[in-house]
Amino acid sequence: MLKKVIEPRVSETDGVGHINNTTIPVWLEAARNPIFKLFTPDNSFKNWKLILLNVNIDYLDQVYFGKEVEVFTWVKKIGNSSMELYEEIHQEGRVCIKGKVVYVNFNLEEQQPERIPDEIRKELEKYFYLN
Repeated sequence: MLKKVIEPRVSETDGVGHINNTTIPVWLEAARNPIFKLFTPDNSFKNWKLILLNVNIDYLDQVYFGKEVEVFTWVKKIGNSSMELYEEIHQEGRVCIKGKVVYVNFNLEEQQPERIPDEIRKELEKYFYLN
């Protein structure tokens, strides 16, 4: 499991006093940076490998300004060229957000998916969701 702690900002708070729903996907993506680095170690968009295929987010409880959040990321499945991640956002011991995202390992030059290399698979397996 990967973990990232985020301190909510005032600018992310909406008119009814909780973190705006458009902020949540940004936080979830920020927690994926270590996975992005596995596929593109130099973080170069010229060499970028991961293409987003699907995102699902369940908003279970409100998230508030002034209290840290923990973003957890697990690998749920590894396919030939794609992977599914499972994500949660917690605040004060509450699971507030659950999400799922699917990426494909993609060769931009050839415009086609590529098999996820074995050395990356090994690293991804360290983050498997065991539930």
